[in-house]
Amino acid sequence: DPEFKVEIPQALDIASRVEKLVGPNKIAVKIREATKKFKDRELVSIEIAKQIVKDKSYKFKRTEDALDQAIRTGLAILTEGVLVAPLEGIAEIRIGLNKDRTNYVDLYFSGPIRSAGGTGQAMSVLLADIVRRELNIDRYKPTYEEIERYKEEIPLYKRTQHLQYTPSVNEIEKITKNCPICINGEGTEEVEVTGHRDLPRVNTNRLRGGACLVIAEGLCLKAPKILKHVKKLKLKDWDFLDIFIKRNDKEDKISGNEIPE
Repeated sequence: DPEFKVEIPQALDIASRVEKLVGPNKIAVKIREATKKFKDRELVSIEIAKQIVKDKSYKFKRTEDALDQAIRTGLAILTEGVLVAPLEGIAEIRIGLNKDRTNYVDLYFSGPIRSAGGTGQAMSVLLADIVRRELNIDRYKPTYEEIERYKEEIPLYKRTQHLQYTPSVNEIEKITKNCPICINGEGTEEVEVTGHRDLPRVNTNRLRGGACLVIAEGLCLKAPKILKHVKKLKLKDWDFLDIFIKRNDKEDKISGNEIPE
């Protein structure tokens, strides 16, 4: 239908696009300053996410709101403010409760997170971990049933949708048992799991496509990139990704494509 004004907000650069896409207000100035300082867009996204939760001028009513804003803005920087991933790829961000009564970050992914690519998927989890540390939120402590659910779910998802890489059962257990963020998600497929159904902290028995993508194509394939930032930031609890570095090195040696130092 015809309108008297342009409905799409105009933006001059990536910083403006990010501000208009996900906010918060006046974040474009800080993004430009961080870009001049760091150059690397991934480092810019980390810096901005930390600034959002530290800056007292952003008056968030709930801790979930601060988490939500920081992670979405960081992901929007990575995707240059032109993809739907920051808006629709992350369905919801909650604060959950572990069995020992401590809190953890519950990150709900949906199908459109695929558009962010492996780097964006993996970095969104790292951003969540960095932000939850700033907010003094504890790590995710999965139950045995939740880990077993992932071990059935990801191979089953491979049968219904394309995956660039399907991790082994041991690799799935390594990630889901040790990742400090809960990689949760909405049900995206009609197929349902047959085992470990109706779990208290998983709100669907259908396959969670977004969560499967983030684990398989994000953390598994982009482990070297994530560990690079982890070492720079001196973060603990991410050494579980070392198995993917060792696997890649082993494959390079077998294929005769060993990377020179």
